[in-house]
Parts: sequence; C-alpha cells; structure tokens
Amino acid sequence: MTGVTVSGEAFVHPALFYRGDTAYLAATVPFIRDGLAAGEPVAVAVPERNLALLREALGGQADAVRFIDMQQAGRNPGRIIPRVLRAFADAHQGRRVRIIGEPIWAGRTAQEYPACVQHEALINYAFTGRDVTIVCPYDTGRLSAAVLADAEATHPVVRDGGLERPSGAYAPDRVIARYNEPLPLPPGVSTFTFDAKSLPEARHFAAGLAAGFGLPDGRHSDLELSVAELTTNSVVHGGGAGTLRVWAEGDHLVCEVEDRGHISAPLAGRCPPPPTQPGGRGLLMVHYVTDLVRTHTRPQGTTTRFYLRR
Repeated sequence: MTGVTVSGEAFVHPALFYRGDTAYLAATVPFIRDGLAAGEPVAVAVPERNLALLREALGGQADAVRFIDMQQAGRNPGRIIPRVLRAFADAHQGRRVRIIGEPIWAGRTAQEYPACVQHEALINYAFTGRDVTIVCPYDTGRLSAAVLADAEATHPVVRDGGLERPSGAYAPDRVIARYNEPLPLPPGVSTFTFDAKSLPEARHFAAGLAAGFGLPDGRHSDLELSVAELTTNSVVHGGGAGTLRVWAEGDHLVCEVEDRGHISAPLAGRCPPPPTQPGGRGLLMVHYVTDLVRTHTRPQGTTTRFYLRR
C-alpha cells in the first residue's frame, strides 16, 4: 500500500513527512480510502489549501469524510485535542476511527509553535488504548530541520518517502518539559494583584483596558470569561491569590495570570472531564474561547497566558 499503514496496535500516531502535493496525496488518499472501505469513520483536519487538494482527489468519496479547517478549528493548539480529535473519536465510540491532523504548518508563529509541539506530544497520552489512528503530516519543503526533529520526538513512528520506521528520537515527556518555557514580559504591562475578595475587580480591570487596546466588542465576553476562570483557579488552587497582567502585543490583546499553584497533570485543560465531575472545566473553557494559551508551570508557581486577536 502506498499510503500510511495501520498497525495492529490500538493507538497509532505516525508523523508523515512529505514534500509537494503529489507526495502528500500519495500518502493520504489511500489511507482515507482504505478507512472508508473498512467502514471506519474518517476525519481530515488540515490547513485550508490541503483540504481543497484532498476534496478534489477523493471525488465522490469526499462526502463520506469529515473535513475540518485546522487553521480555524486549531488556531489555538490547546483546543485541538478536545474540540477536534477527541470530539470526533468520542462521537464514534466502539469503532476504530482514522484522523489526519496537520497542526503545524509554515505559517505558525513563534508564539504558537511551542504550544503546537506540546500538543503533538500530549496526543500520545490523550489517546492511549483508544482505537484511533492519527496521522500528522509535515511539509519537509517548508518546515525547518528543528521542526522536523521535534516531529521525530513526538511521534513513535515516521513515514517518509513511502517507508515507515520507528522513531529513535521518540521522547514526548522530554518535549513537554523542554517547551514548558518561562514567559518573558514585554515593557508596558498593566498589573493587578487579586485575592478572593477582589475577583470582580480583576475582571473589570482587564475589561477596562481591553477597550483602549482595540479588542472588538464581540470578544469582550471571551476576555471576561477567561480572566474569571483563571483568577478563580488561582484563588482555589493557586495559593488564594495571584497577579493579573494585561498588555497589547502585535495584533493581540494578551492577559496572563500568575500564582503559586503547580499544574502537575500535563493534560489539564486539554481533555474534558467526565460529565458527572462537577469542576475541572475552567482551563478547558479558556482554551475554547481564546486564540492561544501558553503555560509555564513549576513547583514554585504557574503562569498562564492567553491571546485574543484585536
């Protein structure tokens, strides 16, 4: 078979290295068609240009595939697992599913990239034991050698030039730790220190600055929800108090919350809790409504930063 193979293991997560449209289609189209022939649900979550390529190549079979524009659904890498991958797999419980997910492309920014790599590493834990194959394409003609090296470290198997091999560099834990980076502050940051009694004031502080920074009216609710969830988490889980910071950076309004808590669960905010669990959805909601979330956590404390396009 010319496309990506599926092993007998429950969860399969290969990186697909490709160069050019012909190689891309040669690997992905047979993978999709084989899945459809086997009666497996298939989803394709890739950038818009590659969606168009696959729709055309599949012809009439395209109607049987779930197509997702990753540039929209995966703009924040932190919501790809819960809103794209898990949402599709969970909708087909009891059946093996196939997914092509392309979260890293040449247009990703330097701020987004660390979150993308952590996402790729965390997939390996989010789907352990699940009957799922997630193929992640990487454009070797447009991505740097460093990006491809990270792909080797976050995928147990690599498909390259029609050949499949185990990745000797596979080390997702080390990748997660390496991209748990300190988040330096720019000049001109506005700061508010809060505790349990001043949670409403923290939200109003951020909302007041947002108007001056040009945040659209339709995104003020996303800002207030995110600030409320993070500051409440600081009070409940982060030592009872924290610091809120707000500033403008390029096309984005940026907010961060720093406290004395430590996030010990790598998948926190990436996987929905069971429906019967009363809490545990705050960070998940922040991922859902913002354009990017970056986190730096260590035993002494945690900083969570989110971005909203202005």
